[in-house]
Amino acid sequence: MAIQNTKEIKGKTKDMKQNPLKSLISYTWILKNMPFFLFLTLLAVLYIANGHAADNTIRDINKTAEDLKELQYEYKSLKSREIFQSREDQLVQSALPLGLKISDEAPMHIKMIKQDDVKNR
Repeated sequence: MAIQNTKEIKGKTKDMKQNPLKSLISYTWILKNMPFFLFLTLLAVLYIANGHAADNTIRDINKTAEDLKELQYEYKSLKSREIFQSREDQLVQSALPLGLKISDEAPMHIKMIKQDDVKNR
C-alpha cells in the first residue's frame, strides 16, 4: 500500500509539473470561490450597463447641441428680418397697400384736463 500511495503521489506531482493550473483549479476550489465569481460577473454587467448609459447620454448631448445651433440660427435670422422690416422706409412701404401714408403736417398735441382743474376755473 505504501508503494501504491507513493506512486499516486509521484503521479500527482508529475501531473502538476506538466500542468500547474490543473492543481490550482479544481471543483472544490471553484465552489469555494463561487461568490467571488458572481461578484465579478455583477461588476462586469454594471460596467457594460454604465458604458451604454454613457453612450446614450453623449448621444443626447450631441442632439441637444445640434438643436441649439439650429435654434440659434433661426433666432438670428428672425431678428435680422425683424430689424430690417422695422426700418422706417420698410414700414412706409408695407403701409402703402393699406392706404396709409406719412403725414406732412406736424402732429397735434392733445392736453387732457383733469376734473379738478375744470372745477377750479
